Amino acid sequence: MAAPCFLTLRVATLAALALLSLGSSAAGHIEDQAEQFFRSGHTNNWAVLVCTSRFWFNYRHVANTLSVYRSVKRLGIPDSHIVLMLADDMACNARNPKPATVFSHKNMELNVYGDDVEVDYRSYEVTVENFLRVLTGRVPPSTPRSKRLLSDDRSNILIYMTGHGGNGFLKFQDSEEITNIELADAFEQMWQKRRYNELLFIIDTCQGASMYERFYSPNIMALASSQVGEDSLSHQPDPAIGVHLMDRYTFYVLEFLEEINPASQTNMNDLFQVCPKSLCVSTPGHRTDLFQRDPKNVLITDFFGSVRKVEITTEKISLQWDSQVVDSSSKEDGTAEERMGPLKYAEQLPVAQIIHQKPKPRDWHPPGGFILGLWALIIMVFFKTYGIKHMKFIF
Repeated sequence: MAAPCFLTLRVATLAALALLSLGSSAAGHIEDQAEQFFRSGHTNNWAVLVCTSRFWFNYRHVANTLSVYRSVKRLGIPDSHIVLMLADDMACNARNPKPATVFSHKNMELNVYGDDVEVDYRSYEVTVENFLRVLTGRVPPSTPRSKRLLSDDRSNILIYMTGHGGNGFLKFQDSEEITNIELADAFEQMWQKRRYNELLFIIDTCQGASMYERFYSPNIMALASSQVGEDSLSHQPDPAIGVHLMDRYTFYVLEFLEEINPASQTNMNDLFQVCPKSLCVSTPGHRTDLFQRDPKNVLITDFFGSVRKVEITTEKISLQWDSQVVDSSSKEDGTAEERMGPLKYAEQLPVAQIIHQKPKPRDWHPPGGFILGLWALIIMVFFKTYGIKHMKFIF
């Protein structure tokens, strides 16, 4: 009797150990999931998007900035956490053949200006002084909330800049410039004042890599469209308006971001590869030595998206569908679709589909000289047939 009892006790002990190991592994898996979700350590996201160029021939710089603006809004960052600075209003420019629009593709299918763009700094408000005040928080007391960067030590901040630049500087409206030293010192002030947790700096300009060479503050990751001594080239020329619609680097970054959704697991290493030299012509650069985390563990949505509070649970929740409620809701959706007007800019076709679409056929209009030439031909035929003596019957 002793042997069977001993075997039974041994089997029970092994079963208990197995259940304990399974429970600990499940708990460890849940902890890993929680750690993976909260590994960035930030609780809110901010974006500062700056176009520093004026005048119609710099249309592409405004389109660059609005394209990034559209992407971060689509991924969840609200207008209250975006500081948008546009040095010129291309949508209302007298040369714009389609007022109240700014397009980033030559097929003119994607209007990045949209119908609810909130520009915080515009025209002559876009200055080096105002930009530095936004970053450091040294704004006058009368400054409205929408023009402030109200970040803290748990904020991940995206700073995007585009315009004309050179080795160690970026021009603001062809009247002043910000140097890489001034920018580095502003970021150090932000760190000392606990205004960010992690910071992603992206710049699309000639010799853009020179702008992050002097950075020395921790937790900064930087990307640039070109190396020192290289130009950043434009893209998507449009003969209808006579200018280029975007810059190459931002164009391919936008195409990449269109494939990202709020739950995407795409990391920063993928962003580094979006525009090789074969596409950009220039050589994009990046700097990660100041950043504490490995870029492969940094999600794109850590900077381009917004934090969503979730609770991880192991309990199963059964959802029972009420057929009457479903039928009534489907009818309401059908009536709502009938009433729906034009789609907002965030609901338009993704860029990847637009690029491969065939352009819309344009209505044919005779060239400017055609009508004049036709009248000249009619007059010549008239003179040859009737002579000048019949002119009195015409006038």
